[in-house]
Amino acid sequence: MKERGKRDRARMLFGFMVGALSALISIWAMSAMVGVLYQSGWSVGELARQYLQATGISGSPHTLVEYYAHIKGIEYLICVVFFIAFPTFHAYVNREAGERETGAAGRR
Repeated sequence: MKERGKRDRARMLFGFMVGALSALISIWAMSAMVGVLYQSGWSVGELARQYLQATGISGSPHTLVEYYAHIKGIEYLICVVFFIAFPTFHAYVNREAGERETGAAGRR
C-alpha cells in the first residue's frame, strides 16, 4: 500500500513539474512574441515580412539549384496535405449505410 502511495505522489509531482515547465515555456514564448510585435510596430504583416526575408523565402532564387529546392519543398508540402486529405475523404465516402442515412443527403 505504501509503495502505491509513493508511486501516486511521484506521478503527481512529475505531472506538476511538467505542467510548470510547460507554463514557463508558454510565458517565455508569449513574451518573445509580444516583444517582437512591439519592435515591428504592432504590425503582424511587417513581422511576417521580416520573418520571410530573414529565412530567405521571399527573395528570388539566384540559381537553378535554389529554384529547384524551393519547388521541391512546395511539392513536399502538397504531398503532406494530400496524404492527410485523401484518407479522410476516403473514410467519409465509404461510410456504413447507417451513418450515411443520418447525413443531410440521406433525409427525404
